[in-house]
Amino acid sequence: KWKKTLQGAFHYSGEKLTKLHVDYGEFLGELIREFMHEKSIKKVDFIASHGHTIFHQPKQNYTLQIGSGAQIAALTKIKTICDFRVQDVAFGGQGAPLVPIGDQLLFSNYDFCLNLGGFANVSFEKNNQRLAFDICPVNIVLNHYTRKVDLEFDDKGQLAASGEVNVELFKKLNSLAFYNAEQPKSLGYEFVLKTILPMIDQFNLNLKDILCTFVEHSALQIAKTLNTNIIHKNATVLVTGGGTFNNYLIERIGVHSNPKITIPTNEIITFKEALIFAFLGVLKDENQPNCLASVTGASKDHSSGIIFNP
Repeated sequence: KWKKTLQGAFHYSGEKLTKLHVDYGEFLGELIREFMHEKSIKKVDFIASHGHTIFHQPKQNYTLQIGSGAQIAALTKIKTICDFRVQDVAFGGQGAPLVPIGDQLLFSNYDFCLNLGGFANVSFEKNNQRLAFDICPVNIVLNHYTRKVDLEFDDKGQLAASGEVNVELFKKLNSLAFYNAEQPKSLGYEFVLKTILPMIDQFNLNLKDILCTFVEHSALQIAKTLNTNIIHKNATVLVTGGGTFNNYLIERIGVHSNPKITIPTNEIITFKEALIFAFLGVLKDENQPNCLASVTGASKDHSSGIIFNP
């Protein structure tokens, strides 16, 4: 029910979205309470909540993540830190990606940190500063098409592996202006809805060929980014996010990429982003910078997030 609601929320009226913001915060608060009870967790310093992104248009100075932090704090009676993106956008930044500060301080033994989620993003050190940006859509597109046949995702990329690349669509996708744009840059659902899906749909391909073509496209764009920014021949890439379980996608990235791909434990693959959002909360709670201007393009490094005390 919640998945369907959140997927449809992009089209809600202002009033309906305002109500959803509160309802979703209440839902999150209840989940956290249940989790704490089940795991017998007695003391929590704070909750750091990412929320669910509905709109993301930093060039027009707005971004919206729903899931009211005030509701979470009220229900759990625990300090809640949320809305990590809005201040960065107000400072002229992209509001994304936010994970690089954690990559820099917690996972610095890798040259690249690559996250394969709804979108692929990468973070790395160059000229003594942290750089990061969104590369291309990944699961947000693949899952859109698998859901048409009642599959949540393409398990291990088996469907994609059985398809064929449509060369014309492949060329069209690779020629999109975003891929040649200078960083900082980030992607939102709007880009997928207005640009990617209509481009794919005009070809009337079968599911396997759509998945195969888009995986090849994503793999090429990811590998190009890694290869362009490589600084030594033994460079390593830490890969996390749900897309890491797509064996075919990983295989295709490996074919195109020069740096060595490292797949960590399932815990790190699944929970790295959650871990780093908790770390963003630590930094905010201590009023330390958790948003890097070199990454987002904001006017300065800053401590981002809103704190609700119960």
